[in-house]
Amino acid sequence: MKGMRHMIPGLPIPALWLGLAGLLPFLAMAGATAAGLPWGGRALAAYGATILAFLGAVHWGLALAAPAPGPGRFVLGVVPQLVGWVALLLPLRPGLALLAVAIVATAAAETLAARAGLVPMAYLRLRWVLSVGAAGCLAVAALAAR
Repeated sequence: MKGMRHMIPGLPIPALWLGLAGLLPFLAMAGATAAGLPWGGRALAAYGATILAFLGAVHWGLALAAPAPGPGRFVLGVVPQLVGWVALLLPLRPGLALLAVAIVATAAAETLAARAGLVPMAYLRLRWVLSVGAAGCLAVAALAAR
């Protein structure tokens, strides 16, 4: 546990553990999809869309807490949810692929926000670790989906 503090300086240990635990459903459902289980892909798409909505909500909250938020903060707070919803309306393969791209694109937008001092660097570091893991699982499932 002591070494965990140094993985991402400034990040509370519960955020690290809970963030990493959030990858478990991605891994399990991508595995289920690859194994041909009929529920795996849809369950993964629903989870991915939920996570994408969560990512947007983070920025909505940060925008509301800021003294003078620009409109871009609110856009980053709303667009991920809309993309997640569209992904659920698509056929499974393109929906999973869209979720993978959207999760990475949200992290890229957060990188720009961090450069402007709008997102804590510890959060950004964790987000990239989680985004790569989630997007990788979504991409594998998109390729494996039938």
